[in-house]
Amino acid sequence: MHNFKKLDIWNKSVEFVADIYRLVNRLPQIERFGLVTQMQRAAVSIPTNIAEGSAKSSNKDFARFLEISLGSAYELETELLVSFKLSYIEAETYEQFQQKLSELQRMINGFKDTL
Repeated sequence: MHNFKKLDIWNKSVEFVADIYRLVNRLPQIERFGLVTQMQRAAVSIPTNIAEGSAKSSNKDFARFLEISLGSAYELETELLVSFKLSYIEAETYEQFQQKLSELQRMINGFKDTL
């Protein structure tokens, strides 16, 4: 078992959730039940699955939850791209979020590989 609160991937992903929530508050009202909800759910799923997986009794089970977390990160990456393509977010903002998300994806993959 791992203490998820001490994992860098969990802490960084929680910070990223807060960033995403601030970002989606700027999206058009029409997306309130569309992209906004999807992006919030995908973002929250990343640290949630890391935390849940950390309680599992085997590293194999934990790795499965890390894969789910990674899947949510890829989902969020897609939703960020759609937001950019629809001109809801500017190129600079998109690039900043994309860089943070790519780093998080690499960290999750790297940690999963160490289990």
